[in-house]
Amino acid sequence: MIKGGRPLHGEVRVSGAKNAALPLLAATILSPGPHRLSNVPRLRDIDTLRILLEQLGAEVEINGDEVRVSCPKIKSHRAPYELVKTMRASVLVLGPLLARTGRAMVSLPGGCAIGTRPIDQHLKGLKALGASISLRHGYIYARARGALRGTVICFDVPTVTGTENVLMAATLAEGETVLKNAACEPEVVELARALNGMGARIVGAGTEEIRVQGVESLGPMDHRVGPDRIEAGTFMVAAAITRGEIRIRECPLEWMEAVVSKLKEAGVEISKEGDLVRVAARWRPEPVDLKTRPYPGFPTDMQAQMMALLSLAKGTSVITETVFEDRFMHVAELRRMGAQIQLQGPSAVVKGVPKLTGAPVMATDLRASASLILAGLAAEGITEVSRIYHLDRGYEKLEEKLSSLGAEIKRVR
Repeated sequence: MIKGGRPLHGEVRVSGAKNAALPLLAATILSPGPHRLSNVPRLRDIDTLRILLEQLGAEVEINGDEVRVSCPKIKSHRAPYELVKTMRASVLVLGPLLARTGRAMVSLPGGCAIGTRPIDQHLKGLKALGASISLRHGYIYARARGALRGTVICFDVPTVTGTENVLMAATLAEGETVLKNAACEPEVVELARALNGMGARIVGAGTEEIRVQGVESLGPMDHRVGPDRIEAGTFMVAAAITRGEIRIRECPLEWMEAVVSKLKEAGVEISKEGDLVRVAARWRPEPVDLKTRPYPGFPTDMQAQMMALLSLAKGTSVITETVFEDRFMHVAELRRMGAQIQLQGPSAVVKGVPKLTGAPVMATDLRASASLILAGLAAEGITEVSRIYHLDRGYEKLEEKLSSLGAEIKRVR
């Protein structure tokens, strides 16, 4: 429940990145451990992967933002549908399981309904490393007779989780593996850095070509998860849409050039002040055209939040989604609040209006839920956002953080 119309002020800290923590937790399968991860956000997706790791035989202890994992013996090779259907990132256990034990049985993944997200590139890469792959009854059956073997793998399209899955498997493969057309996202770089800390030999992460020299075994992981660039971007939009002024702690500006550039184009003030990033806006935003792209382009995970902001712009903006074909489901809900948005194929034409009005709306996916909350912060009257379990998959205590900045927002049952 949100009562809108209050400018945000104050300081807020960004939590650890969900999309970095999940592959790092999956990578603990590669070694008996003991592993230690700090700055891990408390999220539903983290809990889902914890349960999955425990079913595979790991011992997982969570204390605040610290997670300790020991996996001396793999007791199961099955990642069941009941868990994988709720979170697509569960498929990240496939590569590590296969590399360490030579076999894996992983349900085909689910997650947010934002479009087709095939895992064919994951399977292509693992096959190239020497695994036999079959699909039966909704499960991926993977088996390697003997060690995986390094080779050259060229992804047909850049895929973040595909790159991460194959990268983890390649660390224990014999010889050299070269990943071409690899994803360049910061989360891939962070995974490679953590794996190198375990004894892997990886160079080129963050570029389109990653080289991996296989090693016989890996040691324990001790790693601090970096800040969440999507959460930081969401707070930036929150300051802009309410015409407030906030300071963000642990804001990874170096990973956010595309978002910062578009926000500045819209008239938002963004500046570095020591360890903090100041974000302020005093007027309605200027219209901005943007197109989502793989990193370093504008992230698809910020598209819905930017649409909420641009629905209040002084003119017409065009937002083009190139990553997921069904990622405009929040449009109908924003229209309920008075936004004027027309869909034209992969683009949304957003004609800015002077104000939004509160309404009951329904979240359809993780980032859509954030966009509706942002719209509610700026709208006149009361906005009720339902199905916020989507929000809990990727934002840690968002309503508490927004309340600390002066928002009138509360969670109700």
